[in-house]
Amino acid sequence: MKFITFVTTTNPAEAGAPPPALMEAIVQLGMEAGARMVETGGMSDTATVKVRGKQLITDGPFTEAKEMVGGYAIYDLPTEAEIISWTERFADLHRQHWPAWEGEIAIKQLHNFSMPG
Repeated sequence: MKFITFVTTTNPAEAGAPPPALMEAIVQLGMEAGARMVETGGMSDTATVKVRGKQLITDGPFTEAKEMVGGYAIYDLPTEAEIISWTERFADLHRQHWPAWEGEIAIKQLHNFSMPG
């Protein structure tokens, strides 16, 4: 089963930039995950396309700049329990190395659909 995690910072102004120690710890966790972590990276806001009777394009994904989606990771794991365990470890790195950070990490299971052709 494939899962994607999204890291959202809920206090970007107060938290500041992630410290180098956190980034080093995340690299180590990724090395430990090995082939189970398929892909990881940072993200920056671009735009959101909304449909509410008509189509509307806005800057970024949020109505207020109080939250920021900063990164993602894709894992290939056999169970939901394993993705929860890896995500808890990732969150713990934030508590240890970036105590000013507040946020959440959403976990979504990915489902593949075959494209005709």
